[in-house]
This record gives sequence, structure tokens and C-alpha cells, in this order.
Amino acid sequence: MKYLTLATLLLVGLMSLTIAEDLGYQIGDTVDDFTLTGVDDKAITLSDYMGEGGAVVIFTCNTCPWAVGYEDRIQELHTSLAEKGWPVLAINPNDPEIKPGDSFAAMQTRAADKAFTFPYVFDDKQEVFPAFGATKTPHVFVVDKDMQLRYAGGIDDSPQSADDVQINYIEAAVAAIAKGENPDPATTKAIGCGIKAKRG
Repeated sequence: MKYLTLATLLLVGLMSLTIAEDLGYQIGDTVDDFTLTGVDDKAITLSDYMGEGGAVVIFTCNTCPWAVGYEDRIQELHTSLAEKGWPVLAINPNDPEIKPGDSFAAMQTRAADKAFTFPYVFDDKQEVFPAFGATKTPHVFVVDKDMQLRYAGGIDDSPQSADDVQINYIEAAVAAIAKGENPDPATTKAIGCGIKAKRG
């Protein structure tokens, strides 16, 4: 009986792990279109925002030290990739009731202070980040012009210091797609703060 109980617990654990891994889009899936409001009070629809290649969707926020540490690198990515047809779209997924510093007003202030040139939009209903399976800020998803997910994970291999970056995963993914190849790696581990989902 003891062994049967242990086997049952292991099975339930494995099933839970499998379910967790299946949450959100997988590489190769078609991403559903969405519309969110930016800090300029204008609505942005992903399919309309796409460049010739696609778009780089980054879930980020004002309050996470990891996300703040990546802001300048995100700006540089947008500057370099937008002209190649891969603009950055930054999305704040956090519930401001849990993190007041991630309110829409705070987003507007942050975007102005940092002079963001990429759109910074608010997933206020928290419907977009679960669809992508985003769990961290920052968490990146490269979507091609056909709305197909091609890369998911971190921005680069040095979350603590831009000076130590050896591989920029986003740039590598975009370069591979431009050559008609699949990104390798197509997934990496996103390092950052957990997304603050609404309670209840």
C-alpha cells in the first residue's frame, strides 16, 4: 500500500509537470493577435505593428531589478532591429494592486524618463502573458511575420552585466530566421522576477 501511494504521488507530480510545460505557446505555434494600450494612450495591435520580419515581444515592467537592468539593452535592440524589420514591443503584465509601481501612470512616467522609442503597453486584463506562457520579467518571444513563435526565453546570456554578453539570443534568432533557418537555441531560460498575477 505504501508503494502504491508513492507511485500515485509520483504520477500526479509528473502529470503536473507536463501540464506546466504545456502552458502557453510552443515553438512553431501560431500566436493569436492582440490589442493593448500603450503609454501614449494609443491602441497597438500586434499584427499591425509587425515589421517585415516580425516583432520581438518582451514582457517587462518598472519594478523588477532584472527588467530595469535590461532597459538600455532593450532600447538598443529596438534601435538596431527595427530597421531590419523586427521592432520591439514591450508589455507590462503585472497587476498594479500587487505592484503599485507597475501602474499605467507609473509606466507613462518610466517611459518618459527613459525616453523609450519602442511602444510600452499594458496587459491590464492579464490575458496576453498567459497565452504566451510568460513567467518572468523580462521574458522574450520572437514572432515572425506569419505570427509564428520562433524563439522564447532570455534576452542574452548575461543578465547581470551587459559587458559580459557573449550571445545575444534575440539577435541570433533574428539572424537565423533571416537566413531561412530555425533559431538555435529556440528556447532558453528567462531570468527575472515572477509575473504578479491578479489574486483570486
